[in-house]
This record gives sequence, C-alpha cells and structure tokens, in this order.
Amino acid sequence: MRVLVIEDEVRIAASLRRGLSAVGYTVDVAHDGITGLHLARENPYAAVLLDIMLPGLNGYQVCSRLRAESNDVPVLMLTAKNGEYDEAEGLDTGADDYLAKPFSYVVLEARLRALLRRGGARVRTLLEVGDLWLDPARRKCGRGSTEIPLTPKEFAVLHCLLLRLDEVVPTLDLLDEVWSADFTGDPNIVHVYIRAVRKKIDEPFGTETIETVRGAGYRVVGRA
Repeated sequence: MRVLVIEDEVRIAASLRRGLSAVGYTVDVAHDGITGLHLARENPYAAVLLDIMLPGLNGYQVCSRLRAESNDVPVLMLTAKNGEYDEAEGLDTGADDYLAKPFSYVVLEARLRALLRRGGARVRTLLEVGDLWLDPARRKCGRGSTEIPLTPKEFAVLHCLLLRLDEVVPTLDLLDEVWSADFTGDPNIVHVYIRAVRKKIDEPFGTETIETVRGAGYRVVGRA
C-alpha cells in the first residue's frame, strides 16, 4: 500500500519512511503543506500521515481542503501539540485519528493498520484470481489453503498487479507504486522481483499468473 507522509522535520520524515518501507509500504514524503496537498490530490494513497505545524499550509488546512474536494483518504494527524482542543480541531477538519509527538512507532503502525481496516470501502480486503489470493490487511498470500511467504517488496509488486487485474502495468508504474516516485535506481529491479514472485506463486504449482507483455509491462489475467 502507498502512503504519504507530510512532515517538515526531515529526521522524523526519514525515520517514518524507513520504518514503513521496511514493513512493505510504499512511502512518498512532502516537507510542506502545499507539496503535500498536491501529492494527495494527484495520487491514490491508502493513507496520509499529516503533521499539523507545516510551512505553506498547515495540517488543518491541508485536511480541510481534501475533505472539501470529497477526498476521503484516511488521515492520521501527527503533532507536537497534545491539548484536547487541538485534537478536537484536527478531527473537526476531517482527520480520522490523531497522535501526539513524541509517539511510539509501534503505536503509530498499529493506528495506521486500524485506519486501513476502517477504510475498507476503498481498499479491497481480499484480492483473488483463480485459487491465488492476497490479503492486504493481514499481509498474507497463498494458493487455496497453502500460504506463500513473500517479502514486503514481493508482496507490494503482486498487490499492484492484482489491483489492476487484466491491465498491462508498465514497469514505470510498478517503480512508482512499489519503490516510490523518487526512485533513482536501476529499472531492471522490477524484472528481478517479478521473477522472484513467479518462483513462489507459480513454479511450485505449475501455473502462470504474471504475463510479460513485451515492450509494455506485466499483466495478471482474471481467469478461473
């Protein structure tokens, strides 16, 4: 799942990116409210972690503008303020949850998982094609009753393809969704992970789920 962190403290933003990436999220970062609002408008994020004290536009303004545009992305507000009036203002502008700094990363990740569960109307809870299934909420994958262990990046690649069932997903789209918009490494990393996923979900079962569309990208066809 792709999340957006809008946080002007570079150290905190970098820490959140490292921690969330390590457990399988794709993380984009903005350090001011204007850039964050633009990214939130342009990309289908699963959730936004939004600091209140931001340059350009503060977190209250970013959240209220998103809600005014009927953007219902789950928002977890992060702030150095911990007064009840500040919390009430955050929730009144449309935030879904509120976490005061300094916070426990374990608690933050649990709050994020809870937001994603509550946002289930937009995030499908189970993706299936034939007997292959992927459960984003529980971070599990399998065929029939056989569970298949995937690394966070392998999971994210398969998740991206299953969300766009029957579509050809270009390599650049996979880079953007799985490795983040500012990835500057070798694009061939996508083929490396596609091959790794195939070895786990297809080869042991004698199936072929992920098709290579030469010159275009990759596709999972929704067939029984």
